[in-house]
Parts: sequence; C-alpha cells; structure tokens
Amino acid sequence: MKTIGVLTSGGDSPGMNAAIRAVVRYGIYSGLKVLGIKEGFKGLMEGKIEEMELSSVANIIQRGGTILRSARSDEFMTDRGKEKALNILKVFNIDGLVVIGGDGTFRGALDLSKLGVPVIGVPGTIDNDLGYTDYTIGFDTVVNTVVDAIGKIRDTTESHGRASIIEVMGRRCGDIALQSGLAGGADSVIVPEVGLDEVNICKKLIDSRNRGKRHSIIIFAEGVGDVTPYELGDIIKKNTDIDTRVTILGHLQRGGSPSAFDRTLASRLGAKAVQLLLEGDAGKLVGRRNGVLVAEEIEIGLSMEKVFDEETYKLTDILSI
Repeated sequence: MKTIGVLTSGGDSPGMNAAIRAVVRYGIYSGLKVLGIKEGFKGLMEGKIEEMELSSVANIIQRGGTILRSARSDEFMTDRGKEKALNILKVFNIDGLVVIGGDGTFRGALDLSKLGVPVIGVPGTIDNDLGYTDYTIGFDTVVNTVVDAIGKIRDTTESHGRASIIEVMGRRCGDIALQSGLAGGADSVIVPEVGLDEVNICKKLIDSRNRGKRHSIIIFAEGVGDVTPYELGDIIKKNTDIDTRVTILGHLQRGGSPSAFDRTLASRLGAKAVQLLLEGDAGKLVGRRNGVLVAEEIEIGLSMEKVFDEETYKLTDILSI
C-alpha cells in the first residue's frame, strides 16, 4: 500500500479534524502518500482530491468542524455513483480509504468494501448511536456544550420561577439527552428509547413546586413521539399553571473546540485506521469498547444494536426527585 485517501461525510462532529490529523501524520510517518478528499463521497465522485502534507494538518486539532468539509450525496448511493467513485480511486491510485462519519457514511464504506476497496471506518458522529463502540468522536464535546447551556438557562429560569424545556439532538439515540441531563441536574429527561409521559412530567413539576422549588429543567431529545417541545410546554402550562419556555440548541451543539477526550479518542482511532490498512486488515470499523480499541467487520458493526443505558436513566430519575 502506497497511497491512502481520507474523507469526512455526514454531519460534522467536534474531533473530526483531530482524526484527519492523525490519519495524515501517521500515514506520512509510515511512508504513505495521503490524499485528502473534500466534501465526502460527493467530492470523491467529482475528483476533489489533493495531497496532504504534515503542514496541511498543522493547528487543527483544537478546531471544530472538518477541514475536508462534508456533503451528502444521493448519487453516490446509486450503482452508477459507486462506479464513478471506484473509477476516481483508480485514477488517483488510492490503495486504501479512511472514512470518518456515522451510520450512513459507514454504509457507503460497506458498499465500497464489497467492490474491493480496502476501507476503514472511524466513528465521527455526535449522537453516539453506533452499537459497536462505547463512544463516538464528538459525543463528549456535545454533552459538555449542552451542560454549559443548561447552566446558563437555569440562571434565567430560576430568576423567573419557570420551567425550561431544552431540546437537544439525538433523533434515534437519547445518549446526549441522558448524559447531559444527569450532569446538568435536569428534573426530567425525555429520550426516544423510553418515550414521553406528560402525566409524570406534570406530576413531578407540581411536587417540586409544592416543596418550594422555583424552577425546573426538562431535557427533550428531538423527535420523541408526536409532541413537539412547544406542545409539551402548552401541556405543562395547562395542567400545572407553570410558565414554560423552550430552547432549541440545534446546530450550536455541533460547533466548538473538541474536548480533550474527543481529541485523544480521534487521534487514537485515526492512527489505528491507518495501521489496519498497512496490515491488510481492511473492511473494518474502529472504535473503543471497555477502554480498549476494537475493530469490527463493517457489516457486523452496523448490525450491532445500540444498548440503552437504563441504569443511568433510572439514576437520573431518582436524583431528580
């Protein structure tokens, strides 16, 4: 193996740049030529590829986002699109590919792997929704971002004696809501794995008010059930007469400098990806499980169910009484 490519795809996550840096520098250290592919699989099909040097990744480990940028591509999911991508890889003499992203990115990697391309996937997604790894790059940073927001919102919520509903990302996986809710001292955490119980939420708010508590924080993972955060606010107001405000953090959660944990995780996984390519052990997803770096077959990794942390959910509920 002489030349490898690296791309980022799907939603950006803090720490992607640290992973790119690790791939480039470990690759060059190992005697490889490293090509950066811009704008994900879309850029691959369009040949948006340039050689990366040591200086190409200088001063990026602390930056959020991705210097290679990201773009979604419906065309790549077609047979014709994959054929175009395969041809571009041959034109640029790319012997192996490192893809950084989430579930959708890895499904694209699996397709290329089946076409004979040596591919390694690095988990870069804030949702932490991949079952084969305990942590994905960006998740820790997002939790810290949400906890910081909770603290700021609590200040104004307490001043006015209100309840605040804070919507966070995590349409299919409630890890962001769960971990930030526990760390931020939320009164209720609403996650897709459990669903929404309006009666219980209203009861907890009334009990808290009767004990003299002046404010409440509710963490709401986006896409839970058929009720929006604003509709839940109306339900709370109607049933408890507690003034309620809604804050949707949105893409604020994706930005910002990655945490130390995400920087080190990204660096280790990026280097591991190159190492596997050099060893001829491709078609894998790298991750971290029980404190140890792991590599799973792409198809197996994608099929592994994400296990919901019921123990932490119960603890959050207990500590919020």
